[in-house]
Amino acid sequence: MVPRQWKVIETVREKFSCRDCEKISQAPAPFYAVARGWAGPSLLAMIMFEKYGQHQPLNRQAERYALEGVPIALSTLADAVGSVCAALDPLLRLVEAHVMAAERLHGDDSVLQKHTERMIEMI
Repeated sequence: MVPRQWKVIETVREKFSCRDCEKISQAPAPFYAVARGWAGPSLLAMIMFEKYGQHQPLNRQAERYALEGVPIALSTLADAVGSVCAALDPLLRLVEAHVMAAERLHGDDSVLQKHTERMIEMI
């Protein structure tokens, strides 16, 4: 097994000034998945997949990242999740409109029934 490796990509954008016209120019900023974000798309995808795909709470993710030498605060992870959700909101609205435009909606309540049965057993 090869352990996960972390890398920090630091973008340096030099500013240039013209002595004749006294204007300052700078190279355009690279694209970020979240505007003015600190995390790249790979890290954001990993955080979201672990939270929603693997059902891993953010506090456990923060603990594991700290053990790997990358301490990320729980509040920072929560902000990243909120930013990704806000960025994906237009896509959610399009999918919702497409699904609701159908003549019939089919649903499966077997998962809900299993959870209800478990809760009753616990009581």
